Amino acid sequence: MNRQRGFALLAGLLAVVALVCATIFAGVGALDGGVGGGGRDEAGSDRAAASGNGAGGNGASGNGAGSRARTPAGAAAPVSADAWIGTWAASPAGIEPGVPNGHVGRSIRNVVHTSIGGTAARITLSNLFSREALLIGRASIAVSEHKEDAGAAAGTMRPVTFGKKASVVVPPGGHVVSDPVRLQVTPDTDLLVTVHTPAPGGPVTYHPRALRTSYTALGDRTRDVSGAAYIERAPVWRYLTAVDVLNRQARGSVVVIGDSITDGTGSSYDSDRRWTDTLADRVRGSGLGVLNAGISGNRVLRHSLAAGKGPSGVSRFGRDVLGQAGTEVVFVELGINDIIRRPNETDPDRITAGLKALTRQAHARGLRVVGSTLTPFGGNSRHTDQLEAVRAGVNDAIRSGDVFDRTVDFDRLLRDPYAPDRLRPDYDSGDGLHPSDAGYAAMGRFVDLGDLIGEEPARL
Repeated sequence: MNRQRGFALLAGLLAVVALVCATIFAGVGALDGGVGGGGRDEAGSDRAAASGNGAGGNGASGNGAGSRARTPAGAAAPVSADAWIGTWAASPAGIEPGVPNGHVGRSIRNVVHTSIGGTAARITLSNLFSREALLIGRASIAVSEHKEDAGAAAGTMRPVTFGKKASVVVPPGGHVVSDPVRLQVTPDTDLLVTVHTPAPGGPVTYHPRALRTSYTALGDRTRDVSGAAYIERAPVWRYLTAVDVLNRQARGSVVVIGDSITDGTGSSYDSDRRWTDTLADRVRGSGLGVLNAGISGNRVLRHSLAAGKGPSGVSRFGRDVLGQAGTEVVFVELGINDIIRRPNETDPDRITAGLKALTRQAHARGLRVVGSTLTPFGGNSRHTDQLEAVRAGVNDAIRSGDVFDRTVDFDRLLRDPYAPDRLRPDYDSGDGLHPSDAGYAAMGRFVDLGDLIGEEPARL
């Protein structure tokens, strides 16, 4: 063999080796593919969305829905990307009062409840409402041992990394998605997601109405299996906005955007009795997760960031709904606060236009939209005949079939047959607006599962 042919053969062999190596690296699964936690700055796009109040507010294009759905910024999509399914979510609603620099030097242990299981987990941390970078010193995830305290079940404590590093900086207005963590997650169970914040990080992005007890402790207690150090309790979720699981048999997630009726106001504390919890129980085994994107006080058209009631529905839809991992179908329960909160919206057509804008955003992604009628509030102090007429006008439009692909008539389910503008007494939590545990259970049972798992595609 002459020297020229030898070099040519050697070059060919090296090319084959390179190709094989590339194939091996491309085939590495999600758990070994370095799905690292790059940060993403969403502040500019979301603040731009927050500047307007109408139904024409910014949608999916302004909220980074594409990157949040499955792949952290700066990371290549793993081969198994489509197997990530949301099991829990909470929409960022505003800034936690009283802690302008964050919980410096503390560990925050959020307690969350799963809807679907998987063989691994990953978390999303948000710094949406801060203009300062947030340093996460360390983080962990574990299965909760008891509902009564912050202790972890034996053998389940796992460190959480970001880009294979223990610490991460969450950019102002942005979020990070963690690396996958090997952990057997079962449905209908509690997880403990803990972060340590060693330095000032500006205002805390939080969800104020968790209806679950979470905890804080002094120092870095992220790896503590015992809950003894977690002596401070709070009814809120801080920084954490999503937990996804790896489940290759799953169909996807039902993402419910709503207000306090979806958030669960009026239901029993620490009991997971929102109507979405009942729905999650019903779809268990069908391969669907259920994600609650409700914010108490939230409106379709207007923002209430200062009050902790979140950006408008039309502006947050891309991030909070379309941006979830494995979104399969969208459920909309929203609009009553546009009517009853000041400034009151007295034109039902404007509310209907906002709801249609949500449907259009979902249809652009090929997603089916199920929506509900607005529930009675005649027993509430804010009720007037004029506002009742607005609610009736919105409900007429929803029932016509021109707003959503499918309609769930929560109004007819919950209303008192002898006083149709009021909740049934046994379904009323006591304020004339929010359902009781019995009312929420009825709502969760009332949804036609065929609307969620049927094969008919969305109208495009």
